[in-house]
Amino acid sequence: MLSRRSILRAAGGGALAGLLPLPRAAAAEIVEIRMRGNEDGSKVWFDPVGLLIEPGRTVRWISADPANSHTSTAYHPSNGDHSLRIPEAARPWNSDYLLPKEHFDVTLTVEGVYDFFCMPHEMAGMVGRIVVGRPDGPGALPFDYFTAAHPGWLAVPEEARPVFPAIDEIMRQRIVRRRIS
Repeated sequence: MLSRRSILRAAGGGALAGLLPLPRAAAAEIVEIRMRGNEDGSKVWFDPVGLLIEPGRTVRWISADPANSHTSTAYHPSNGDHSLRIPEAARPWNSDYLLPKEHFDVTLTVEGVYDFFCMPHEMAGMVGRIVVGRPDGPGALPFDYFTAAHPGWLAVPEEARPVFPAIDEIMRQRIVRRRIS
């Protein structure tokens, strides 16, 4: 038979258990970005072109273009003197050339905006943007903000600039697809 004291003790324990932190969820799913192109290879793009993710998520770029090889490369001075367009505390990456069905992974832990490009197709507008957590850092600033102070850095090409989705659009939609004409 249950006493009033045992019922209160059990209820109090249940309330205390509700205050304890829950165990962490298993590793988060990998977020995929496909590297695409049309059949004759004349148009190339990342799909999606914009993402909002939480810190600690892994992004996987997958080459899904049978006509071209591609890279995923962070806008960073260590990558061919490109301008800094990722958080200053973040590690830059460069996938090297990926052939069809090959992939490359990066885990993004520092909050901010990460702009990236495909080395052979940057001038064709093959660029993308990821917001990790909250929009902050060099990628959230105007394209020419740092290149004026660092004349050796390569600016984001004029042809590529309109392809980047607006940060507020990424924050609102979470996933932004590129409109291909």
